[in-house]
Amino acid sequence: MKQEVSRQGSDSRAEEADLERVTANFRRYLMGWGRESRGEGCYDHYRSGLAQPQFNGVVRLRSLDDAEAALADARRRLAGVPWWWWAGPDSPEETPAVLTALGAVPLGPVPLMTLPLRDLSAPEEGPAGLRIEEVRDHDRLTHLVRTYSASMGVPSALERDVVEAEEGRPDNADVVRLAAVHNGEVVGTTVVMMAHEVAGIFLVHVAADYRRRGVGGALTLAALRAGRERGMRLAALCASTKGEPLYRRLGFSAVSSYHLFTSPAASHAPRGGLIH
Repeated sequence: MKQEVSRQGSDSRAEEADLERVTANFRRYLMGWGRESRGEGCYDHYRSGLAQPQFNGVVRLRSLDDAEAALADARRRLAGVPWWWWAGPDSPEETPAVLTALGAVPLGPVPLMTLPLRDLSAPEEGPAGLRIEEVRDHDRLTHLVRTYSASMGVPSALERDVVEAEEGRPDNADVVRLAAVHNGEVVGTTVVMMAHEVAGIFLVHVAADYRRRGVGGALTLAALRAGRERGMRLAALCASTKGEPLYRRLGFSAVSSYHLFTSPAASHAPRGGLIH
């Protein structure tokens, strides 16, 4: 009995450590958008200046005692751009209830899913001739941004600014961008943050004409292989309602969730975005 209790305690500590690594990975990716400003303190925030909520926001609150001041300060720092507040497992448990009471607008929870990078599933079948390529130059990055922007509803007028923000990230040495290419065109995207032994998977998007044809699965498996090749132990992502069945089929399981909020003056419901 003592050995069983000891194993359970060890498993619980291991799961807690994994979750800490996952949230540290997510914070690093999100904070990398802070080309105009970013900061860590009683709360962590980032501002790209882009007029899209996916690229500006708050990613952690350290203490509920600071919630009211943090929300007021975030509204000041992020004024003029739409933004999201990510209340996840690295914030106090009661953060969503407190933010709601303070007038933040809840956009709903999204599951946080993980998968150990040991034995991967068999390749997902995409359209004949589909290739998954690592994005390494400006031209291909532009096409990557164009593809995920169309899926996210980002105006084409922002394309150049988004490309500049991608190229200017301070963490680009740890970012792997993958493009699904068919007949010479980029038809799908994903971006993987390799940090804290975690392959954090973001921006899984597929062009409208290629959805439900295995492109998203092929991209996700390519991201998993890239993570394993670079020594990551765990993969993690936030899943949309539409994407969750695919990720469960690939072996992901939900371990926690993020609750998204925004301010009354800049309420933008998620449309794909960083959530897949």
